[in-house]
Amino acid sequence: MYHPEQRLFGGWLLAFTLVLLLMLPFPVAAGVSAVKTVDGLKQPWGMAFLPDGEILISERSGTLRRIHNGKLLAAPVSGLPAIEEHGQGGLLGLALHPQFAKNHWLYVAYAGKGKGGYSTHLARGQYQDGALTQWQVLFEATPKSDPGQHFGGRIVFDRAGYVYLSLGDRGERDSAQDLSSHAGSVIRLHDDGRIPADNPFVNTPGAKPEIYSYGHRNMQCMALHPVSGQVWTCEHGPQGGDEVNIEGAGANYGWPVITYGEEYGGGAVGKGATQQEGMEQPVLYWKPSIAPSGMAFYTGDKYPAWRGNLFVGALKSELVSRVTLDGNRYVSEERLLENAIGRIRDIQQAPDGYLYVLTDEDEGGLYRLEASD
Repeated sequence: MYHPEQRLFGGWLLAFTLVLLLMLPFPVAAGVSAVKTVDGLKQPWGMAFLPDGEILISERSGTLRRIHNGKLLAAPVSGLPAIEEHGQGGLLGLALHPQFAKNHWLYVAYAGKGKGGYSTHLARGQYQDGALTQWQVLFEATPKSDPGQHFGGRIVFDRAGYVYLSLGDRGERDSAQDLSSHAGSVIRLHDDGRIPADNPFVNTPGAKPEIYSYGHRNMQCMALHPVSGQVWTCEHGPQGGDEVNIEGAGANYGWPVITYGEEYGGGAVGKGATQQEGMEQPVLYWKPSIAPSGMAFYTGDKYPAWRGNLFVGALKSELVSRVTLDGNRYVSEERLLENAIGRIRDIQQAPDGYLYVLTDEDEGGLYRLEASD
């Protein structure tokens, strides 16, 4: 199992490299500069690039912001319901329907409140000219609970038009192994919220029929592989053990029975196992944690050498991880922009072929990554 960690260089090569880096404009790392295109965002969480060039940015507090012609507009998008900012929950991931240019459906993940507490909801509305209409709540995770952590909240569509939503364990770790709870799972729905007849647990007594996979801790990354069409996710471990996984129908990813992490402050999680029959192994894991949030496969032409690489943002480590793969197998990692621009909450490839990142700060920004080589 691979667990890439920061590379160390020694001797004259290290000294020479440091001198070169000090001569370059800030922020820069590994031949990449981050150009701030928009600032003034308050704890941004997700983004969506519209066909007409507009960009929508979700702020955790419940505000959906507009970037039009490269400028952040003062007026937010109207038509959103009440969003519950509760701990790590709030307004979370965004995704466009595959036929957005025709139907204008924007999909939104957010924390909602109901009987028993809070949970992650999935809804959609028709977006046009700064307003959402025809609002439809498609899914509410149950049971609801009071903890303020681990809401998940990323959304992706597959090539068949199914929509996937990642859900955290809500800080109640044993729920991730309980099929009667949505916590710690990936759910799969038709675009209108109907449950697919071939979901793996539709005919399992007591199981939530929306569940596609389970045994996850807190997935804040989700992307579609550009070749295989498989859904990939990454999730936070406790202290170490952040994972990248390939989602499979009915698969169990092990949390909290197996993990490469440990309890905060030290000590094994449960029995300290890292493998068990019937539970999946990650493509890669990080130890110590980087706190991954946001991921994208690069398919554009702005950085030809990176085509096919996986990019993962990091909150704790304040970096972008560039992961080279051989099919589904981990090969190597390069760490970009480490401690250069702050906590990375999301990373996406835009229609212009560049990678963009959001920084999760009270005064967060949208940055475009540009290769200096």
